[in-house]
Amino acid sequence: MDSAIPELATAGTLPSAAPAAASILGPGEVQIELEVNGERHELSVEPRVTLLDALRERLKLTGTKKGCDQGTCGACTVLVNDRAIDSCLTLAVMHVGDRITTIEGLASGEQLHPMQAAFVEHDGFQCGYCTPGQVLSAVALVREGRMTGDDAIREQMSGNICRCGAYENILAAVRDGARRMA
Repeated sequence: MDSAIPELATAGTLPSAAPAAASILGPGEVQIELEVNGERHELSVEPRVTLLDALRERLKLTGTKKGCDQGTCGACTVLVNDRAIDSCLTLAVMHVGDRITTIEGLASGEQLHPMQAAFVEHDGFQCGYCTPGQVLSAVALVREGRMTGDDAIREQMSGNICRCGAYENILAAVRDGARRMA
């Protein structure tokens, strides 16, 4: 074997140049534990399963929506360690040890989160498909201190598409939600 060509790993083995602590996942399912909405969940997933699919299909948390499956619409937005991410673009196995919040975990019992309440009061939705992602992106925007005016809100929320065009109501909801969160 030419020494310039690295050895290929096969299932359950490591290339000789790989550090001893590295491991190979798959093929087949692996056991992981995810903390979602404050609860620990043990799952058996293939390493290629996205966080979006693990949430929807394994944990039955269907508030996180599958839109484009390419990270361009924002319907799948969740909070990971309080930062908004597109859950369709990341693998579930990458989030062991992280705190994941979906729209189902934002409210406190029957009490809506201030941003959720603002979206309801300002009619920040029409069909509602994009609303969970919009709300979670808005929460992250406020928590990260990026509320510097309407243009900043529009820019920061531009990764969340509303096919119904409720943008002015969403803008009003985000402003009011930020005020309520303060």
